[in-house]
Amino acid sequence: MTKSDKLNRDKKSLLRTPVEPLQVNGSLTVDELLRRMETISFQGRNLGTARRVWERMIKDEVFIFLGIAGALSAGGLRLAIAHLVEVRAVDCLVSTGANLYHDLHETRGRRHFIGTAEIDDRRLQEAHIDRVYDTFVDEDEFIENDEWIADFAKSLESRTYTSREFLYQLGRRLWDDTKQDGILTAAYRSNVPIFCPAIADSSIGMGLSQARHTSSTSGQIDVIGDIIESANLVIRLPRTASIVLGGGTPKNFINQASVQAEYFSRGAGGHEYAIQVITDTPHYGGASGSSLNEALSWGKLAEHASHVTVNADATIALPLLASGLESGSVKVLRNRHRPVFDLSGQKMIVNGQSLPFQRFID
Repeated sequence: MTKSDKLNRDKKSLLRTPVEPLQVNGSLTVDELLRRMETISFQGRNLGTARRVWERMIKDEVFIFLGIAGALSAGGLRLAIAHLVEVRAVDCLVSTGANLYHDLHETRGRRHFIGTAEIDDRRLQEAHIDRVYDTFVDEDEFIENDEWIADFAKSLESRTYTSREFLYQLGRRLWDDTKQDGILTAAYRSNVPIFCPAIADSSIGMGLSQARHTSSTSGQIDVIGDIIESANLVIRLPRTASIVLGGGTPKNFINQASVQAEYFSRGAGGHEYAIQVITDTPHYGGASGSSLNEALSWGKLAEHASHVTVNADATIALPLLASGLESGSVKVLRNRHRPVFDLSGQKMIVNGQSLPFQRFID
């Protein structure tokens, strides 16, 4: 083959799919808009691809982990996440403590308020107002939340709980007290497990600390048990997927579940699908910004995994993705085979067989 022939062959193989200019059409659903965005460039294309990969996860009936980091609940996304749980667009949550705490705050009838980053924070401190960038919240209400969590923790049976067990009980109490929608209450009502591997790094952890201060047997959280339980999930349900909003501890916890599962059960393999929505970059070495190709090197993703990274703020990406699934994948979600959990009985039901949602692998 001559150099000219090779050049022409490469051109034909590389210049196959043209960029399609996006035409404005007010009658499009969000799902249709995202589908069209797959033929533009940059992060718009990645966002459109993320919608397609998520839909493929659902159609392929893999077990879907959703990791949530950053200030998503404070930023107004808690009910969008709760909706994804309720319709079972995801099967298991892994969250920072802060997202669950801010969700608890609103479920108990409190609010976050639109503020500004352009303010003297000393003024806010004097008024007992906390700031999350451009969002304000009442510090005195947070103190009352901490006391409520402490009282709740002391009301539980005196034993060690995984974060999943504790958060199920917390969701139950919130629902019984408030009958309000939220992440914790949606997970409780839908029997969807929530793990919080860094629960100490939050005001939930502070509430548990306050419980321990007055009752030495309260607030006993076994985060190592979380690792074993999450690995057990991957072993029992080996075809898995990862969706991560914001990186952080939830991202690594979801990914390491595959690695730990491989230790307990050879051949468990990595996640078959992955989506991450992040604003960090990988070249500073931070885990939040690590690429999904990097995850492949660790065995966290399967070699054939379908994956996409969207470099965008989750407060932009998630409303579009969640709305796109709602408008375009209702039938797919309705017909989806979903793993069933009986969290009150500590069991999961796989293919009609009841199996212990146990702390130790058998």
